[in-house]
Amino acid sequence: MSKHILIVDDDHEIAHLVSISLKNEGFTTTTASNGVEALRKMDEHQIDLIVLDVMMPEMNGLEFCQTVRQTQDLPILMISAKSEDMDKITGIMTGADDYLIKPFNILELIVRIKALLRRAYYYRDVPKDNSLLELGELTINKKKYQAIVGGLEIKLTSKEFEILYLLASNAGQVFDSETIFQRVWKEKYYDSNNTVMVHISNLRDKLEKALGYKVIQTVWGVGYKVE
Repeated sequence: MSKHILIVDDDHEIAHLVSISLKNEGFTTTTASNGVEALRKMDEHQIDLIVLDVMMPEMNGLEFCQTVRQTQDLPILMISAKSEDMDKITGIMTGADDYLIKPFNILELIVRIKALLRRAYYYRDVPKDNSLLELGELTINKKKYQAIVGGLEIKLTSKEFEILYLLASNAGQVFDSETIFQRVWKEKYYDSNNTVMVHISNLRDKLEKALGYKVIQTVWGVGYKVE
């Protein structure tokens, strides 16, 4: 079954060009001119990937991306006429999987879309042991709750391990303190709660002592991630 791609752009000529090009590649397409209309189209269709413009009326691409990410993890390719590094970072931080600058080559757009679809769907069919992760010299065993470097176990508390596994199994994704607390402790988070910060600090110290380099990165004002 062909993948269904939602094209969200208030420039109707660009949306039409992208739609025709993708249909020629065997994809099904739906278009929307802003975020509000796009959300409605997502209720009407099973969407597999979104091509998303940043600057749009009513609800712009960044707002739409944040809204979608609250409930879905389908791939999002963001396009924009802005090329500054901070615009790229903002797009990725709101949940986009890739970023392309206007004017773009339609062939490059298609290549990137196919790459995102392979990563998001086709590789899921390959059997793998999700309980075992490797980050450089660090091996993380979910079944045994162990973090191992050079054959030696790093002594972690259960919460420290769960934080590490959450970040490692979503490498590159930034998690704020509230999300980490809710995912690991499974309780309501309060603004004054510094539990996550303390656990992250202890976990980071143990990992750096064993590895000699930093594993958990702080994205200032946003949260934490591993690469």
